[in-house]
Amino acid sequence: MQERITTAGVLIQNDRFFIAKREDKGSIGGLWEFPGGKNRYTESEQETLKREFAEELGLAIEVGELLHSHDFTNKETLYHLKAYRVFAPEFAQLSLSVHTEYRWVSLQELSAYAFAPSDQEIVKTLLRKE
Repeated sequence: MQERITTAGVLIQNDRFFIAKREDKGSIGGLWEFPGGKNRYTESEQETLKREFAEELGLAIEVGELLHSHDFTNKETLYHLKAYRVFAPEFAQLSLSVHTEYRWVSLQELSAYAFAPSDQEIVKTLLRKE
């Protein structure tokens, strides 16, 4: 079985969490997520997050501490998901390339959104830390 690292960035400003809804295609189409993506084999996890936020949202970020990690299998690949706290010093107009919308929601509101299965585990961890 192939193994890959995938990342998610948890962006929090004014006690609100940034979430984005994937386009209606692919295995997590139409579901909400903490943006991020698959690690390229030459990248650090932090570099992956910076690249993914730039590509998917046009947003420059800084990466903070690891908040959550777990493993899951999808299509014969074992993924090691690493969710980091991320910071966006300047939050300007976003350019959505793989998302249809985004929202800023409170910790309690996270449970009301249909998250991708892997991101549901991040939500559980965030709620436990409350």
